[in-house]
Amino acid sequence: MTLTSGQVAKQAGVGVETLRFYEREGLLPEPTRRTSGYRQYPADAVTRVQFIRRAQLLGFQLKDIKELLALRDDPGADRQEVRAKAVAKLADIDQRIRDLEAMRTDLTQLVATCHGSGPVVGCPILTAIARTE
Repeated sequence: MTLTSGQVAKQAGVGVETLRFYEREGLLPEPTRRTSGYRQYPADAVTRVQFIRRAQLLGFQLKDIKELLALRDDPGADRQEVRAKAVAKLADIDQRIRDLEAMRTDLTQLVATCHGSGPVVGCPILTAIARTE
């Protein structure tokens, strides 16, 4: 059974342009075409697109997703490789959280210095942002 671009997109919950993007990026194999030029995807394309979307929601970049797909498609691959990629992504997320928390602390302090009234000249927030330290 084959599916059209519209069918795959609808079942996977993405737009048709997303499918084309995934094809260009090498995440989704280019489908065969009917004589009319319409794309014909295998039924498992829906599952593959859903995998890609879920991996993106978990923070994986397209490069990482391509590697995860290659591991998934390789029956000789070891789980340790997949786990290592997930552990690395988790460490990356933890670092981003620390960075965001530091930004939040700094911004909270800046907001506390500004009463929000008066002329913008001399605004402590703008002055702090303009510092070249």
